[in-house]
Amino acid sequence: MRKVLIIALLAIVVYPIVWMLGTSFKPNDEIVASINLWPQDPTLGNYPEGWSSMDVGFGTFFANSALIAGLTVVANCVSCLLAAYAFARLRFRARKLWFALMIGTLLLPGHVLIVPQYILFKQFDWINTPLPLIIPKLLATEAFFIFLMVQFMRGIPKELDEAAVIDGCGPFQVFLQVILPLSKPALVTTAIFSFIWTWNDFLTQLIYLNDLENITVPVALRNFLDSTGQTSLGPMFAMSVLSLVPVFLFFVVFQRMLVQGINTTGLKG
Repeated sequence: MRKVLIIALLAIVVYPIVWMLGTSFKPNDEIVASINLWPQDPTLGNYPEGWSSMDVGFGTFFANSALIAGLTVVANCVSCLLAAYAFARLRFRARKLWFALMIGTLLLPGHVLIVPQYILFKQFDWINTPLPLIIPKLLATEAFFIFLMVQFMRGIPKELDEAAVIDGCGPFQVFLQVILPLSKPALVTTAIFSFIWTWNDFLTQLIYLNDLENITVPVALRNFLDSTGQTSLGPMFAMSVLSLVPVFLFFVVFQRMLVQGINTTGLKG
């Protein structure tokens, strides 16, 4: 009975992906008229048509998304790891208060920050550039990742820090030689979630990126739906399938370390 339930839940989860894959091979008229899971008259034309249907090739959108997602991963890993090390290992005034305020930001809806952030970035003349999407990540603005890394570091025995101090290491050397090598699972977890969330982000990229040559994959997919009512459903689904490939590969490559990181970040020091 348990196996049947698991298979049923798996079918519910996988069905939209299979439907999208099958739809990417359907002609436009069949997409509208048929509810079949797999096309009756399959065609490969949606893929080349979707790749070159706009004034800018779809490869440019993939490059833009890869650039923003890659730099976001690096920025989040570096800044959040440093902030987490300070909260988990260093002693400074009002440390618990600052940590509580940082956790409190998780309760703040991101949408309430859109207007003030847009005004600020417009004054910096960053609109229509990737900078508003990347620079804030260098300031450790992702409280979730900081909390995750703090929990992980609390599971690292403090005796290792003390041994390093006895050997003459300062706080920065302890970070480089002890904490950083042992924080690999937490870093991988942060990298995977940062990549997936950034790659699939639509609203933020829609707000700050205007020109066609600067937009990313999620925004480009929206351009297949014309405001005049003319749609290119087949090419849109074809490019949607391709947009899932980088996320799938990224997850498969780091899957084992992701599970390890999630398990170990639950430990308490």
